[in-house]
Amino acid sequence: MNIKKTPSEVLTKPSPTELALLKVLWRRFPLSAREIHNLVEQQLDWSYSSTRKTLERMTEKGFLKVEEVHGIRVFTPQVSKVKTLAGFIKDFTRSVLEVDGALPVAMFAESKLLDESELSELEQLLEQEVEHDDR
Repeated sequence: MNIKKTPSEVLTKPSPTELALLKVLWRRFPLSAREIHNLVEQQLDWSYSSTRKTLERMTEKGFLKVEEVHGIRVFTPQVSKVKTLAGFIKDFTRSVLEVDGALPVAMFAESKLLDESELSELEQLLEQEVEHDDR
């Protein structure tokens, strides 16, 4: 599947709870609302109806695509994992840590969310931003 959209293309960045749901879907998709809820229930400590409502809002924002498979609505991420995470990393390092220069991607090498090719893509995205900022 070719996922092209980024948070900037859908005009907003995921909230912390939306990010938790995206992380589940980036690992495995498509999933039903019930399957997603079962995977985040302890982490988010909320009801199934809250999960469903959040999934609906995320679909409206363009973060997810919903399809019906065998009569069950299933969700698929529509935002790039690496681009989304790069946005969070850049925002955090600039606004909280006040770092303007290049960021060492090696600090993410032990990530359970990113594989080697995704780390390489992340490094390129973070370097691109530094190059654009220097112009």
